[in-house]
Amino acid sequence: MIAIAIDDEPIALEIITSHAAKVPFLDLEETFVNAFEAANYLQQHKIDVIFLDIKMPDITGIDFLKSLNNPPMVIFTTAYSEHAVQGFELDAVDYLLKPFSLARFLKACNRAQELHHFRSETKENAAPYIFVKDGYEQIKVMLDDILYIEASGNYTLIQLQDSMISSRITINDLATLLPQNQFVRCHRAFIVQKNKINKFDRNQVLIGEKIIPIGATYVGLQLI
Repeated sequence: MIAIAIDDEPIALEIITSHAAKVPFLDLEETFVNAFEAANYLQQHKIDVIFLDIKMPDITGIDFLKSLNNPPMVIFTTAYSEHAVQGFELDAVDYLLKPFSLARFLKACNRAQELHHFRSETKENAAPYIFVKDGYEQIKVMLDDILYIEASGNYTLIQLQDSMISSRITINDLATLLPQNQFVRCHRAFIVQKNKINKFDRNQVLIGEKIIPIGATYVGLQLI
């Protein structure tokens, strides 16, 4: 699993480098104190996971992640716990609160490795559909038929062209099943299919007659 780390504090990068050297399946290729240099690197190299600081002088880690098209997995590393909710709303693999131990770092890496394997298997066996549980049944859902997905209490609602499916699968788990080039999360409670969007602005997305809000955490995400 190939990784880079971005942090404006060299000491923090030294700790990540030291921890990464002890994880057999992790190859930390580069470290960056400048997020814009990291962005250029990402355009030219395939990376599986980013260790990303949140509080940086020129751009926050949150805004940096939102600026990326089809971003790799992200593990946030920060000294500020108040950003945890934002991090997980952006589907971060994990959130490491500084100072973190090797054991905690390894736990985050194991999570990323499991997700990496899952995504690789899904890509190799790519199909134009998924199966979701509706009551006692597993229902085949064609990806092209999905307009949007909405979290509603203990259920997730999948709005299709002519019907709706109610499932107990969480919206976070469903997000891992959907191809990132086709679907985008625009709110903690909504995922939309990009090619079904009729129009959008910084506050909302319109699909048919459905107005879907864009959460504050997701403002600036690539919707097309």
